[in-house]
Amino acid sequence: MALFKLTLQELQDKFTSGEITAGEIARAYLLRISQVEPKIKAYISLTPREELLAHAQEIDDGLKAWRKTEPLMAMPLGIKDNICTKGMRTTCGSRMLEHFVPPYDATVMTKFNAQKPLILGKTNLDEFAMGSSTEHSAFGPSRNPWNQQHIPGGSSGGSAAAVAADQCVAALGSDTGGSIRQPAACCGVVGFKPTYGRVSRYGLVAFASSLDQIGPITKTVTDAAIMFNALVGYDPLDSTSAKRDFPDYTKSAKKKDIKKLVVGVPQEYFTEGLDPEVAEKIQDAIQVLEGMGGKIQEVTLPSTERAIATYYLIATAEASSNLARYDGVKYGFRAKESKELAEMYHSSRSQGFGPEVKRRIMLGTYALSAGYYDAYYAKAQAVRTMIQRDFDAVFQEVDLLVSPVMPSPAFRLGERLEDPLQMYLSDIYTIPASLAGLPAISLPCGLSAKGLPIGLQLMGRPFEENIVLRAAYAYEQATNWRSKRPTIRS
Repeated sequence: MALFKLTLQELQDKFTSGEITAGEIARAYLLRISQVEPKIKAYISLTPREELLAHAQEIDDGLKAWRKTEPLMAMPLGIKDNICTKGMRTTCGSRMLEHFVPPYDATVMTKFNAQKPLILGKTNLDEFAMGSSTEHSAFGPSRNPWNQQHIPGGSSGGSAAAVAADQCVAALGSDTGGSIRQPAACCGVVGFKPTYGRVSRYGLVAFASSLDQIGPITKTVTDAAIMFNALVGYDPLDSTSAKRDFPDYTKSAKKKDIKKLVVGVPQEYFTEGLDPEVAEKIQDAIQVLEGMGGKIQEVTLPSTERAIATYYLIATAEASSNLARYDGVKYGFRAKESKELAEMYHSSRSQGFGPEVKRRIMLGTYALSAGYYDAYYAKAQAVRTMIQRDFDAVFQEVDLLVSPVMPSPAFRLGERLEDPLQMYLSDIYTIPASLAGLPAISLPCGLSAKGLPIGLQLMGRPFEENIVLRAAYAYEQATNWRSKRPTIRS
């Protein structure tokens, strides 16, 4: 089997045993990217070939001195391009940061680099992670490897597409309202959003600071656990980082037994607007979970219908504040030939930001403006608390919640660009867990009649990622969807 077809665990085993070298891995992926990237456009920037091969040679030469290998050593990874990488361009998919090269690494990159992986490049995303289709990238859309006329999801669409197309063995994404889980569902891979505060946000370019969270996109649940082990932990550089102990998550991704788990099915997630094909596949998945011994229980989350409106007030308000720093003065894009300071501010932001980012900044600025703060932003925060309390109450009765990831399979490129509301509704099932800060995973559970992947979402209690991974692994092993891979035609 070609090296690029292997999972992270399989590739790691072959490298650790000495069957293959880091150089062979690097060359295999460089070839794969050269063949597939022109069709998928998953990357914004790629590590230069000579630099990647030199790093691979350094790993091979140093193996004897290091005496042991790390779980991510020589593993070829993609990094979402809103995560700071020292000395490597970090654009956030925006003209505003098109030439920005960070002088430091994000904490997650410091953790990764300590294990000596092969960083293949920075993956495409909706501008500043604002979108559900990767069509809002200033550098053009990525394409779904299952059907290149369809979206790969967003905002981490480049990461999901790269993993699905075997252009990296695993990738990092970020999730604010579903931006790891939704593209994973679109591309038929695994996307895992940890509990808010479980993974450091230091060096993640901020969209909505109370929601943003970094997580892995992988081919299997076991691979997600391996990646998560490398990411997790308290970071004093992130004021929202949680001082909590954590287990070895790979142990959770080895247990197939869910007999003692109570799985809740929220009735609000199975109403009008859910594509019948998606509903059928999710019901099939619920039956599989029940057949493995999980106790299925219908539950209610009454504030769910308010989640979309709540999210788009809180997230846009925080975005308006976070993106105020891009003013053409300190760094980033600056408009030319401005005669006055105010004109330079206006021109730089008008030319540097794309239409979706401008839309969200305006929405957020309005929600925070004098006379409207209490009516909109403060009220949204109160509703967010209601949503959290709904989950708290339900998790007194159940161990997990199961739901769709998206209302439909991946839609066609351009289909919703002129209808922002329909685009926003793509995240209707992922946003509630983000507002509540819950761990949640997306994994494949079927294919539509047109051959497009459908994703299953499992949500757990805060800081109980081990239970989410355990149930996801059990379902994955009981079905064969993990083995389904797209065929990319020339």
